[in-house]
Amino acid sequence: MLNIVIFGAPGSGKGTQSEKITEKYGIRHISTGDVLREEIKNGTELGKTAKRYIDEGQLLPDELIIDILASVLDSMKGHNGVIFDGFPRTIPQAEALKKLLQDRGQDITAMLDLDVPEEELITRLLKRGQESGRADDNMETIKKRLDVYKSQTFPLIEYYKKEGKYNHIKGVGALDDIFRDIAAVIETSSGK
Repeated sequence: MLNIVIFGAPGSGKGTQSEKITEKYGIRHISTGDVLREEIKNGTELGKTAKRYIDEGQLLPDELIIDILASVLDSMKGHNGVIFDGFPRTIPQAEALKKLLQDRGQDITAMLDLDVPEEELITRLLKRGQESGRADDNMETIKKRLDVYKSQTFPLIEYYKKEGKYNHIKGVGALDDIFRDIAAVIETSSGK
């Protein structure tokens, strides 16, 4: 069972590399944002509770996010593993994810940290904003998102280093070269 946590600042290529990982290894991609939107759209009890928090402009409690992830994992019978994208965001969430997986006889295989210099991230995001028209890909918002990312993830990087799961991935260069580095880490970490 491959369970991958993927980290990377906005514009680091997480989505692109996650697609390549799911294709090569036959694992599922769980983006917490996508999962929440789906639960809300389907009107599930968890979705209704999540919507109340969102409508009030509040962050969802860790317990609620863990309950939603547990529900998603339990619905994925026969899967080969999962990429967790956008989760965990805090040490308590990382600890809760570890317990959630252990309760199912699983563990995190590897944490991948797609590292891209800030100047490159800004260039990529501004270009994406021009091409896609995304309103949040402007200089002011980009800077805020990068600051939040840095402040949130540094403690998690240290946590996964202590767990022996942390893997630095150089996120600049040809997509296939970056993916080759990712695949090498996954295969080493999983013993494949």
